[in-house]
Amino acid sequence: MAVAIVQGGPPTPQTHSHSIFNNNRNEGSFNNHSSLLSSLTECKSMSQLKQIHAQALRTTLPQQHKTLLIYSRIIHFASFADLDYAFRVFYQIENPNSFTWNTLIRACARSVDAKPQAIVLFQRMIEQENVLPDKHTFPFALKACAYLFAFSQGKQAHAHVFKRGLVSDVYINNSLIHFYATCGHLDLANKVFDNMLERSLVSWNVMIDAFVQFGEFDSALKLFRRMQILFEPDGYTFQSITSACAGLATLSLGTWAHAYILRHCDHSLVTDVLVNNSLIDMYCKCGSLDIARQVFESMPKRDLTSWNSIILGFALHGRAEAALKYFDRLVVEESFSPNSITFVGVLSACNHRGMVSEGRDYFDVMINEYNITPVLEHYGCLVDLLARAGNIDEALHLVSNMPMKPDAVIWRSLLDACCKKHASAVLSEEVAKQIIESEGGICSGVYVLLSRVYASARRWNDVGLVRKLMTDKGVTKEPGCSSIEIDGTAHEFFAGDTSHPQTKQIYGVLDLIDEKLKSRGYTPDYSQAAMVDELDDGKQSSLRLHSERLAIALGILNLKPGMPIRVFKNLRVCKDCHEVTKLISRIFNVEIIVRDRARFHHFKDGSCSCMDYW
Repeated sequence: MAVAIVQGGPPTPQTHSHSIFNNNRNEGSFNNHSSLLSSLTECKSMSQLKQIHAQALRTTLPQQHKTLLIYSRIIHFASFADLDYAFRVFYQIENPNSFTWNTLIRACARSVDAKPQAIVLFQRMIEQENVLPDKHTFPFALKACAYLFAFSQGKQAHAHVFKRGLVSDVYINNSLIHFYATCGHLDLANKVFDNMLERSLVSWNVMIDAFVQFGEFDSALKLFRRMQILFEPDGYTFQSITSACAGLATLSLGTWAHAYILRHCDHSLVTDVLVNNSLIDMYCKCGSLDIARQVFESMPKRDLTSWNSIILGFALHGRAEAALKYFDRLVVEESFSPNSITFVGVLSACNHRGMVSEGRDYFDVMINEYNITPVLEHYGCLVDLLARAGNIDEALHLVSNMPMKPDAVIWRSLLDACCKKHASAVLSEEVAKQIIESEGGICSGVYVLLSRVYASARRWNDVGLVRKLMTDKGVTKEPGCSSIEIDGTAHEFFAGDTSHPQTKQIYGVLDLIDEKLKSRGYTPDYSQAAMVDELDDGKQSSLRLHSERLAIALGILNLKPGMPIRVFKNLRVCKDCHEVTKLISRIFNVEIIVRDRARFHHFKDGSCSCMDYW
C-alpha cells in the first residue's frame, strides 16, 4: 500500500446516517444547475464558494450528472485554497464518479504538499467496485509517483493501464516515460517510447529530455533528428537540445538551434526565460562566453536562474571580476535575493582567481546577510581557494571544523594543492590516505597526484612504486581524452592516439611545433610525464603526445585562419601542456580555448586568461 509513504494522508471518509444527497426533496425541487455553474465560474473566494455550496445543497437533486459536475467544480476550486475542504466535500458524495475522483487526484498531484494523497486516492479508487480509473486518472497519479520517486506504486499503476486496455493512450504513455525516467529507469522509459503506436510532440520531448537528464547526449540528439522528420521543435525541445549541446560541447548544433529559434519561432519563444537560460548555459559551457553575455543582456525578463547561469559562466571562464560585478547587479537591480547556487558561482569565481580575502568575505555574507546554510559545495570552494593559495593549514582547519564529513573531492583538492605547493610528502601521504578511505580504495586520481608529489621532488623510484601499487590493486589511470569540433564533426583523441585518418599530418604538425618550441628555449616539465621511471627522452615523448596537443594540431591543420581552436578535455590540463599551449598561441598567432575538468583557459598571444593560476 502507498499509505507507507504518506504522513497523515487525506482525511478519512466519515460514516453518516445520511449524506447530503439523502435529504428528502420533492420531485419538483428547483433545479438551477446552470445558475450554479455560472456562479462557480465567477467565484473569487472561499466564502463565495461556501455560499454556492450551501445553495447547491438546497437546490439540487442527488445522482444527477450535472449535480456531480457542480460538486467536481466545487472540489476543483476548493483545492486551490483549502484542500481539506475539498476532501470534506468529496467524502460527502455517496457515489462519486470517475470525473469527481480525477478532480481530487489531480488537485493533490498538483499540490506541493499533497502528492502522497494523490497516490492514496488512486489506490482507494482502484479498490472501489462501482468506479474505474479512466484515461484521465493515470497521468495525474503517475505525476505524483514521479515526484515522490514512488517506483513500486507507479509500476502498479502501469499494470492497471494494461488491465484497463489503455496501453495505446498517448497521454498515459507520455506520463509513463516521465515517471520511469524520473525514477532512474531510462531503459523502461525507452521501452514505453519504442512500443508507442502513436506519438505526440510531447512524447518526443519527454524522451529526449530523459536522455539528457541521464547524460546520454548523443542519444538525445539522434532522437531529435528523428523527431524533426515528423514535428517542428518547440520551446521544450530546444531546452533539452541546448542542454545536450552543452554536455557534448557541440557549439555548431547549439548555434544552429539558437538561429532556428530567432528565424522560425514566434516572439514569445524568442524571449522565453527558460529557453534563454538554456542558451546562456550552453554558450558558457561551449566556450562562447561573449555570446552568452549577449543572450543575457538581450533578455527582456530574467529570473534567478538567468543570473546564476551567467555568474557561473564567468566563474567557469576565470572572469572573477565580471562574476562579482554581475552579482552586485543582481543584488541591486532585482527584487529576488541570491540563493545557494549563486554563492557557488561567486565562491568559484574567487577560487579561480585566487581572491582569498574576497572569498572569505562572500562566505560570511552568505551566512550572515542571506541566512544561507553552507553545504558541501560551498565548503569545497573555500577549501580549494585556501589550499591553492598556499594556506594549506587554514584549509585543513576548515575541513576539520566542517559540520559535515568532507568528501573525496575536498581531499583531492587538498592533495592537488600539496602537489603544486610542494608540501611535505608526509602531509601528502596522509591526505591521500583520506581520499582512499573516502572512495573505498579505488581512485586512480589520488595515485596520479601522489606520483606527481614524488615526481616534483624527482623521486622517480617512489613514482615507480606508486605505479606498482596501482597494478597490484587493479587500479587503472583514467586516460586523458580531448575532443575538437571541426565543421560540425567532433574528433576525439587519447594520449598517443594514431587512429585518426589524418594521423600522419597531425604528427607532422607536432614535429613542427617541437622545432619551434625548441627554438624558443622550451624545456619540458618532466613531473607531468607518465608515472614511470623513464629516461628523459621517453618522458618528453610522452608529454608531446598528450591528447590536447593532438587535438590542437588537428585544429591548426583544418581550421580557417582567425578561427579559435576549441578543445575539451576530461582531465585537468597539466603544467607542461599549459606552458606549451601558451607558446603555440603566440607562435601560430591563434586563439586556443581549452576546457579541462575544472575550468576554461583562453590562450592568446602567449598568455592564458587564468594568469597561470589554476
